[in-house]
Amino acid sequence: MSVQEPELTRSYTADAEGTTAPRLEPTLSKLPSLRHLPDYEVFWQPEDPKNPRLWPLWYKGVSVVTMSLGATVVSLFSTLYTSGIPGLEEEFHISKIVGLFGVFTYLLGMAIGTIVFAPLSEMVGRRPVYLVSMTVFLLLILPSALARNIEAILIGRFFGGLFGSAIMGNSPASVNDLVSDKHRALAFGIWSIGPTNGPVYGPIIGGFLFEYLGWRWTNWIVLIVGGAVLVLMCFIPETYAPVILRKRAARIRKETSDPKWWTRYDGDEDLSKRLKTGLSRPFVMLLTEPICIFWDSYVAIVYGGLYLCFVAYPIAFQTERGWFPGIGGLSFIGIGSGVLITIACEPLFRMVINSHRKDPASGVVPPEAMASVVILGATLLAIGQLWFAWTCTPNIHWIVPILAGVPFGAGTACVFIYASNYIARAYGIYTASALAGNMFFRSILGACLPLAGPAMYATLGLNWASTFLGLVETACISIPVVFYFYGHRIRKASPIIQEMERMQAAGA
Repeated sequence: MSVQEPELTRSYTADAEGTTAPRLEPTLSKLPSLRHLPDYEVFWQPEDPKNPRLWPLWYKGVSVVTMSLGATVVSLFSTLYTSGIPGLEEEFHISKIVGLFGVFTYLLGMAIGTIVFAPLSEMVGRRPVYLVSMTVFLLLILPSALARNIEAILIGRFFGGLFGSAIMGNSPASVNDLVSDKHRALAFGIWSIGPTNGPVYGPIIGGFLFEYLGWRWTNWIVLIVGGAVLVLMCFIPETYAPVILRKRAARIRKETSDPKWWTRYDGDEDLSKRLKTGLSRPFVMLLTEPICIFWDSYVAIVYGGLYLCFVAYPIAFQTERGWFPGIGGLSFIGIGSGVLITIACEPLFRMVINSHRKDPASGVVPPEAMASVVILGATLLAIGQLWFAWTCTPNIHWIVPILAGVPFGAGTACVFIYASNYIARAYGIYTASALAGNMFFRSILGACLPLAGPAMYATLGLNWASTFLGLVETACISIPVVFYFYGHRIRKASPIIQEMERMQAAGA
């Protein structure tokens, strides 16, 4: 590339609802000045084949599906393990609580890894982080598959979750790198099928694997499928625009021996400072921002409730009804179907969101429009939980509690997807930090609650323990309701959002 090539141009995009949303783009680090002359600024060329937004539609589709499969493998491994716990108990002579500790260590690793890999991917690019972390993740399956004691499994799963979190946490950002307003809604719908349903696939697949091949095969199948996904990832180029443009500017400086070439993403901070910010800001927001405190708490409760299903369903269908593990795993089909229904209804939900009055200042619908869908999801979630609570006993036909999983799964997916969208709309350029705190908190609660599950169900019984959860989820419906009516006031009182708006005004 030489300086005589066609002029480089900016690229503008829109959000999933088709309204201009520059605040969802990567954060600008520099602006034209006497030190950074406009004539030497590197932008995208018209019809630039390296611009991920201009890749052929079929190639974008392959990339989105690959990201979805990678996240699916990581989320699948979190619950596939639970199907083999009876085998661990028998072989290593451990209690069920010790066996469930493998879920805790895995989700704890994911919680920590999310905070680390998000800023790292913005420094060195998505692709190297994915390839290295996915390779290490797959290698860390071997200690679990070949383990001769439970300690090897617990330690291996912790570090597996740590490295697996890179694809789980960053793949939504990769999807956003690829698509503009025309295809973003569809792209995120396709991507979310895998990771949202991944935890549900675990018991369905794992039940048959454990029953016919033994608990070690719950590890080998992830290694085989994950290896195939890693091969696909090798064919996906870098998608993060700032990294691509920074490398292009560096190449031009080298070819022309002229240090003046620059991009708006040339951050002056080194890796250690970026990591320090990435590690501290999510916790600061989690502890000081009312939006993060309430939304993260609610999403964490929902996430913990989902993981408690992996304790409750085996009790209801295998212990009390006498089903074998393979058939018992099929009881999760109701939850999985509910998730798919929510994803299929995305165009309808988008119409509901767009029907809200737009903000006069920005011309886009406010984040509170997302809360309307979360209210629906929260209601379905509570209905499904209470439905299951009083139909899960053997004296009631098995299809009735399985059907309770449909509203439960649909509500869970609504809360996960649209609560995250609310946070993204509210915090703009600080979305990564806000969502990192969200995933950290929900992973911690999702890790801890299953450990308390056996004692809770043994003490209260399946009916009353599930009823207690349903009542908690019913009470939590008030959270999206409050944000729907008063969220605009809460956002105005946020120091971080005020700072973001001042930065946007200065940039404009």
